[in-house]
Amino acid sequence: MKNVHTNAAPQAIGPYSQGIIVNNMFYSSGQIPLRADGTLVTGDVKEQTHQVFQNLKAVLEAANASLESVVKTTVFLKDMNDFEAFNDVYAQYFSVHKPARSCVQAAKLPKDVAVEIEVIALVNS
Repeated sequence: MKNVHTNAAPQAIGPYSQGIIVNNMFYSSGQIPLRADGTLVTGDVKEQTHQVFQNLKAVLEAANASLESVVKTTVFLKDMNDFEAFNDVYAQYFSVHKPARSCVQAAKLPKDVAVEIEVIALVNS
């Protein structure tokens, strides 16, 4: 197993890594709308989702992967009523390539954010 770390995404806020590579597969920790400097994006779900994708792109790049190599996403929404707005942004990042996805409403997310996303991706060889 290989830990993945980048300063281009927020540092872990607990005892975990930004991601792990095992057998050419990258497993990310959930990304929330924190900027790399640790400040929180507090706008609506669309603004928060854009920040989450910036974080995901950074950790994927550090793992030698990309959004195009993502095979599965898991999405946690604070409020399922935000699904349509969230999905509008999500579709901007996965327009042609559409990985498998789960989306659930969570009772509470870290720092009370509106969205958290984790990914599983193939690592480029």
